[in-house]
Amino acid sequence: MDIPEKKTSKIALKGGLGAGVGAQLPRGSTSKVTIVIFSNEEARPAVQRKPFFQRLRRLEEQFQTFQEVTLTHLQAIASNYNLSYNIDARFQSLAQESQAMALAVNQSQAAVQSDLGHLKTWMRKTHRRSRKVDSRLLALGATLRERSQQRALQRKAQEAQREALSSLALDLRVLQDTLARLMQVVQSQGTRLDTLEGWLQVPGPGTTVPAWPPTQPEPPSASSPKLQGSRQVLKALPEPRDSPQDFADHLQGTWEPPGPGSQWTRPPERPGEICNIGPALVFPNASTENVVFLSPGFLLGLRALSVCSWIRTTSGHLGTLLSYATEENDNKLVLHGRDSLSPGSIHFVIGDPAFRELPLQPLLDGQWHHMCVIWTSILGRYWLHVDRRLVATGSRFREGYEIPPGGSLVLGQEQDSMGGGFDSSESFVGSVAGLAMWDRALVPREVSHLATGKEFPPGAILTLANAASVGGFVQRVNCTCLELCP
Repeated sequence: MDIPEKKTSKIALKGGLGAGVGAQLPRGSTSKVTIVIFSNEEARPAVQRKPFFQRLRRLEEQFQTFQEVTLTHLQAIASNYNLSYNIDARFQSLAQESQAMALAVNQSQAAVQSDLGHLKTWMRKTHRRSRKVDSRLLALGATLRERSQQRALQRKAQEAQREALSSLALDLRVLQDTLARLMQVVQSQGTRLDTLEGWLQVPGPGTTVPAWPPTQPEPPSASSPKLQGSRQVLKALPEPRDSPQDFADHLQGTWEPPGPGSQWTRPPERPGEICNIGPALVFPNASTENVVFLSPGFLLGLRALSVCSWIRTTSGHLGTLLSYATEENDNKLVLHGRDSLSPGSIHFVIGDPAFRELPLQPLLDGQWHHMCVIWTSILGRYWLHVDRRLVATGSRFREGYEIPPGGSLVLGQEQDSMGGGFDSSESFVGSVAGLAMWDRALVPREVSHLATGKEFPPGAILTLANAASVGGFVQRVNCTCLELCP
């Protein structure tokens, strides 16, 4: 039996990997793989050598295939090794990046927490302020309700006063009628007493006593108590030519009869007369030259104003009573009327174009009337009094507004420019007496005392004594009492 031949093939591989699965070699080392191929050659005849070489070739082909596969696997393992190279450094950089990211997240979270703290503080402050505002609104609402109740009470009181005044006026008329009838009765009784005295005269010597008419009753004797009492009453009563007012004064104990031989004269002031009103201005016709300038004007800004005056006009409409203009606006304060408006109406202007139309029809009868226009910037309230009677009122008119100082104040004309631009159709024709202005709102009691001549309210900022320039045909008249003014 032949001994088989032993053939050895050696393959040198590079790439840092050795033979065997999972074997890892240092980089750059060389491993040798020894493949032993045994071939058993039996002592066979020569004719059988050919198949042996064929088998050897097949084995070589298989070996080459195995070598290629092994090389492919080794290259794959080498590529995986290259990918895993320096992975620690990469993990370390990733860890650093994650730490930096965590630090940034922590910083962002701290900033968000700080912003949330500020927001919570602001919310608390806002909540406190809202509660304060709510309490103020509640207090303001309570104050407004109290004021509305007070106004309602004032209206009721004013209505009661009006009713009392109307009933008093009715009682006064009834008393005047009663006094007039009493005067007629007294006059008739005086005539009858004169007739009786003529019949009771004692006849002298040689005269005959006239006979009583048969239809007349027997006259009382001269010593009759009834006749003597009638004579005393007749002597005490005023003469029939006296007015009922004088008779009423006599009944009240205020009238004194004239002495013997003296003629009765009218007292300088009767009840109902208005005196001590100061100078009066007469505007005779509608002319742009008839103008009065008051100086100085308003030295300070006005948040309240009262304008009162006695007015008499014979024209069919009311002209412009007062005009106050500045460089900024020529209609800062105007009591304006013209022939194109309805008769008796006037525009009360504060800071053009805001105005209110006031009814002044009672002023067109040619008699003296007292007028007061009052305004305050608080709630924009305004009032119009004519002869002590409230004829118009309102609110929300120039609320919070202030009339500026330093303008031009004119009576009788409407200014289209500061100190000029007059129009004759807007001129005032009539008389003005006792005009005065206050930088506050007069109360009804002050208006009533001013209209009756009892008391002049203190604190007037302008009067007709401030008339610095009187132009055109305007006349300035000093009259003691209102009835004596032209």
